[in-house]
Parts: sequence; C-alpha cells; structure tokens
Amino acid sequence: MSIEVGSIVEGVVSGITNFGAFVNLPEGKVGLVHISEVADVYVSDVKEFLKEQDKVKVKVLSVDEKGKIGLSIKKAQEKKPEEKDQRTFDKPRFEKRNADFRSQRNDGGSNYSNDFRRNAGSRGNNMNASFEDKLSKFLKDSDERLTDLSRKTDSKRGGRGGGRRR
Repeated sequence: MSIEVGSIVEGVVSGITNFGAFVNLPEGKVGLVHISEVADVYVSDVKEFLKEQDKVKVKVLSVDEKGKIGLSIKKAQEKKPEEKDQRTFDKPRFEKRNADFRSQRNDGGSNYSNDFRRNAGSRGNNMNASFEDKLSKFLKDSDERLTDLSRKTDSKRGGRGGGRRR
C-alpha cells in the first residue's frame, strides 16, 4: 500500500512533542500530525489526546520532495451525517440569538444597552442609506471623536507646540 496524498492509513504513535505527534506508517515511513490536526476541538497539549504506542487512523495531507509526510487525525475521522458543520450559518439559532439580544437591550439594565440605545438614536434611521453614505458618516463621526480627544489631551499637556520654555 503506497502512501499517497488523500489516502487514509493506520499507524502507531511513536513520539509526542509540543507541536504534534510522530506516527510510524506502513513501509517504515514516519509522518507528523500537527497539533492543529489532532482533534476537532482546541488542543493545548497533545498528550491529552494521544499516547505513545496508540494505533491511529490518519489521512495523508502532504508529501514533500524531502519525504516529509503531513498527516491529520481529525480529517481521517468520518463525520456523522446528522452532525452539522459548526461553521455553517444556522438561521433559526441566529434569529433566536438576535431576539434574545433585543430583549436584553430593551430591559435597560446595563450601561452598554443604554449607550447602545443612545447612540442608535443619535445616528438616526440610516437603514436605507447606501454603503458609501454609511462609510462617510462613520468617517465624519470618527474624525469628530479624534478631534475631541486630541483637544482634551492637548489641554492637559499645555497645548500644541508649546514645548518647554527656557
């Protein structure tokens, strides 16, 4: 059985490092499973997931001209059909989360929600404004805030260009 990119093979973990695990493959070859390819969840320590002499199924991701073999355990595992990819947009859940946010925002309990309502009112209703209009309004508001900030900091320093007098 030849080791080719895309093939799934079985191997034995021969060494564990802080950046991944080395796996002995058929035909006496050795490949590396990078820490990011160990599991579908965040892995801070490979030793929490693998031990030396563990038998693992790996998918061959790459074989370079020097003979280095890149492997993945998480891509070798079959995903169950009922499991959704977490990166897909789940519209009902998203709408529920927005409804929850709206109800929290309207309760008036937190300073953040009060600031949000105050700022939303000052902006007016620009739901129908074009992107360019929104962008120019944002830039104008940002410039105003920066100007106010620089005035406040300059007054604390004694103004611009004042420097030290001898």
